[in-house]
Amino acid sequence: MTNHNPANERIKRQYFAYLVEAQGYSEQSIDAVAKAIDRFEVYTRHKDFKAFHIEQARAFKRDLSEQRGRSGEPLSKATLYATLTALKRFFVWLAGQAGYKSRLTYADAEYFNLSAKDTRIAKATRPERVPTLEQIRHVIRSMPAATDIERRDRALIAFAILTGARDGAMASFKLRHIDVVEGKVDQDARDVRTKFSKSFVTTFFPVGGDLRGIVVDWVNYLRQERLWGLDDPLFPATKVAIGETLRFEASGLDRKHWSSAGPIRTIFKAAFKAAGLPYFNPHSFRKTLALLGGDLCETAEHYKAWSQNLGHDHVLTTFTSYGDVSCRRQAEIIRALAERAVSS
Repeated sequence: MTNHNPANERIKRQYFAYLVEAQGYSEQSIDAVAKAIDRFEVYTRHKDFKAFHIEQARAFKRDLSEQRGRSGEPLSKATLYATLTALKRFFVWLAGQAGYKSRLTYADAEYFNLSAKDTRIAKATRPERVPTLEQIRHVIRSMPAATDIERRDRALIAFAILTGARDGAMASFKLRHIDVVEGKVDQDARDVRTKFSKSFVTTFFPVGGDLRGIVVDWVNYLRQERLWGLDDPLFPATKVAIGETLRFEASGLDRKHWSSAGPIRTIFKAAFKAAGLPYFNPHSFRKTLALLGGDLCETAEHYKAWSQNLGHDHVLTTFTSYGDVSCRRQAEIIRALAERAVSS
């Protein structure tokens, strides 16, 4: 049985190029789309897309709902929704391409829709775990700082809550991008891997002088003691060399950037585990800052500035995507309002 179809591969390359050049998709997003299309091709045994029939979509949906993930559990509704939505968009685009127009219609793609009930389940929002500022500070205080690698790791986590920077950006910052005197970091998309390649300046968030001091000390160490220049990485990768046991092991800092954000997430996992706390990924720190802004900001202008400091163009992005009220806090507010209503 063939594991690919040359005609399919050619049109998929065109589609991926369209997503990158016309829609601005990231590499991760392209990988997700490619995985969804591959699932469909495996099911149809790599039949030519020109031979598509709506019964294939119906049967594929049934088969997908019966598949199980690595845990042995059925695929989640969110996974089903994401897979089928990616396929629907692909076939809508396909129906407008030369050689496929006479074989496919835009309406054919609608058969990839999930049921209304399952769609509601897939898109339902659930309470998300967000670390408190006290938990983050506990993790940082628990981290050793005897070696260069340990000092870097501690400064990395302190920097994440001080600036709310995404892990991809943290992996690509240079020393030129941070100004410890003015207390700001320039997220310049020409050098920094920011979301949607957007450039903006972030002023250090008011999370405590102790956390700011850790980052300042780290920058001063690189500049004054290591004599690194402005184009050197703010958070350098780990140098790997052959040790005394003739095995590869960490041997200090390498004067280059990490190639991806994977090592940063590994550092976060290790730090939270060592501190006896559940793992919170770097992005969750942005939610911590959004909730902190809700407590500190007293006017709409304050919250707008806080939102822009996170890199959001619209304050509603911060308010709806990052500022959810926790279930516990929700209950406290409702009870307080109830007591006020009774007393009045």
